[in-house]
Amino acid sequence: MRRAETGAYETTTFGGEAVRAFVPARLPPRPPLDLAALNEPLERASLSLGRLDSLAALLPDPHVFLYTYVRKEAVLSSQIEGTQSSLSDLLLYEVEGAPGAPVDDVVEVSNYVAALEHGLARMRGDDFPLSARLICEIHGRLLARGRGAGKSPGEFRRSQNWIGGSRPGAAHFVPPPPHRVGECMSDLERFWHAEDLRLSALLRAGLAHVQFETIHPFLDGNGRVGRLLITLLLWREGALREPMLYLSLFFKQRRADYYALLDEVRKSGDWEAWLLFFLEGVAETSDAAVATAHRVLALFDADQLRAAQTGRVAGSALRVYRALKERPIASLAHAAGHSGLSFPAASSGMRALERLGIVRELTGKKRNRLFGYEAYLSILNEGTEV
Repeated sequence: MRRAETGAYETTTFGGEAVRAFVPARLPPRPPLDLAALNEPLERASLSLGRLDSLAALLPDPHVFLYTYVRKEAVLSSQIEGTQSSLSDLLLYEVEGAPGAPVDDVVEVSNYVAALEHGLARMRGDDFPLSARLICEIHGRLLARGRGAGKSPGEFRRSQNWIGGSRPGAAHFVPPPPHRVGECMSDLERFWHAEDLRLSALLRAGLAHVQFETIHPFLDGNGRVGRLLITLLLWREGALREPMLYLSLFFKQRRADYYALLDEVRKSGDWEAWLLFFLEGVAETSDAAVATAHRVLALFDADQLRAAQTGRVAGSALRVYRALKERPIASLAHAAGHSGLSFPAASSGMRALERLGIVRELTGKKRNRLFGYEAYLSILNEGTEV
């Protein structure tokens, strides 16, 4: 279905040449979405998301999973933008004094974690609404350090940006001119909070993601903030009790389709094609997250049983093991601090886990050693290979 109101081009001047910048029409789409075509995939995605949400209620400690899920999403979302940091690099970076991580890339990923956690804390603890102001705060955290620090963190852009090509006049796509950004974001904020729309949280999140990517309100970091926005919207709408859905692996694996469908919305208004893809990603990602969680729980049960059978050091081994479940790369000092053990007792517990093959020493050194929960890290690293 070709739509009449995908948006309009506004001609401006940049570098002495005329530039056609695209200003998207307000949401929701006009004419209305063909909901009949979306009904079956929406139902499947909703059921899968519901299973994921139910799992969060059944987990013995969902925050153990959230710690690593958030970090995996940070790695994957940053990889889409060209960052080469791995999940292990990030976890190493978070251990004080850990060597060997590519600092520029891993700082960007670490910033993503801080940005997401800031957004959730504001919405959960401060009861702050999802708003353009909050998006700017999140962006400020995302670009607080590293390569993006000079690209106006936390502020809407005041100059023209573009996607593809060396200049706006030869670009693949040119977002709205800077003087239209505030207006476009205000319209998007009204859509987030509109109460008279008969659209599910999933469809609203899918529409909002495209609109944000089209506005491209910042000089840098738009893709990462736009993907983060999906999780925040679903959590705010009550579709998720915990922020456990992250689509970046799906987008990374289907990157060509992802970008092509964003383009098609802008060209012809084919929102349905985009939403079918988006709902497929929600269902696939939710199902995969549930399956992974069950694998991790089975691993935890098996390894805890093995740790409990280590004789006189079993008590220390179990307490160190529990600390490694929370932080799968750790120093002995960290293990001691988080287990409540003395340093010698934590060392004994770690040696027992090392003999069982549950953990592996990562540095090859005699001092400042780091240990990794190998099988758990292997599961977590799936899909993050660079």
